Amino acid sequence: MKILVINCGSSSLKYQLIDMEKETVLCKGLVERIGIDGARITHKCGEQKYEHSEPMKDHKRALEIVLDQLVDENHGAIKALDEISAVGHRVVHGGEKFNDSVKIDGDVMKAIRDCIDLAPLHNPANIMGIEAIQELIPNVSNVAVFDTAFHQTMPAENYLYAIPYEYYEKHGVRRYGFHGTSHNFVAHRAAEIVGKDIKDLKIITCHLGNGSSIAAVDHGKVVDTSMGLTPLEGVCMGTRSGDMDPAIIPFLMEKEGLSKEDINTILNKKSGVLALSGISSDFRDIEAEQETNERARIALTQFANRVRKYIGAYATLMNGVDIIVFTAGVGENSKEMREDIMKNLTFLGMTLDEEKNNSRGKEVCITTDDSKVKAIVIPTNEELMIAKDTKRLS
Repeated sequence: MKILVINCGSSSLKYQLIDMEKETVLCKGLVERIGIDGARITHKCGEQKYEHSEPMKDHKRALEIVLDQLVDENHGAIKALDEISAVGHRVVHGGEKFNDSVKIDGDVMKAIRDCIDLAPLHNPANIMGIEAIQELIPNVSNVAVFDTAFHQTMPAENYLYAIPYEYYEKHGVRRYGFHGTSHNFVAHRAAEIVGKDIKDLKIITCHLGNGSSIAAVDHGKVVDTSMGLTPLEGVCMGTRSGDMDPAIIPFLMEKEGLSKEDINTILNKKSGVLALSGISSDFRDIEAEQETNERARIALTQFANRVRKYIGAYATLMNGVDIIVFTAGVGENSKEMREDIMKNLTFLGMTLDEEKNNSRGKEVCITTDDSKVKAIVIPTNEELMIAKDTKRLS
């Protein structure tokens, strides 16, 4: 069974074709600058790499090019499109309507559209990808895999905000959480690594990258997560502010004469470690200057402190923790950040093994063998998680 996984952004499209018999990637690629001058595709199949530039006015044209590459006689992986059994689509926001992945029909499409207000930058692009596939490969099964679904097990006391209840009833204002596909994958993989049922474990998953979120997974169910109504809440990130006093917003709007669009741009695109460091939103750039630049040091220390605070909070929420997982770009690749986060967690009964921690992008337990709590680095694989759900529902 071959599953095509599609992840549509506003002007980009990532894809993988996965053979589910062996769970191997047959080919993958990235389309950039859709609807913008300089649109291009980078396609990889085995050791072969193909790059091509041409105008792509919309996601339908981009997907036409992707499908052409999949069946190309020189750098394709299949002979015909009918070899694709199903297509899995990443959908960012499913609201309260979906607590699991779902086969796409008219009602599902309406529900995804109803969530556009909650994810105006993401859901429209996800919809365009689904509609394009439905037109280009009309007989294939389509499955929606939601970033928010894994977090729908949170109890009301953890997802409701302490504001008038009518805003939840009228507008759905609550904590939803994101990166759910990643948290789901690494939590289950962590249970496999230690040889236990996830229902017997308390796990804290740390998805750390340009966008970062932490989740408390108690006996297989998420009980709390750091991102909220939108991906802005939680730890400070590449360009997002994370948690802060909400009174700052009207204060700055009045003092600086800012519009709601201005403040939204500032908090989402001009804040985070970019604002703190004054250097970059890329953690690698900041780490390179932390020894000589005080603001760089502050940015990295604040990030580590915020992650550690969430770990501590979630350990108390679950009355303990068995495993802490590090994943995503920073979590998988920055041994320095992992060390900084863990240095004040020894009270939990965990000791960093510096030799094991000297690793990038590999699955490894980085605590000593006698540690009560295990810290494990697990490269996330959202595409495989999407493919598994798509196979299950097709």
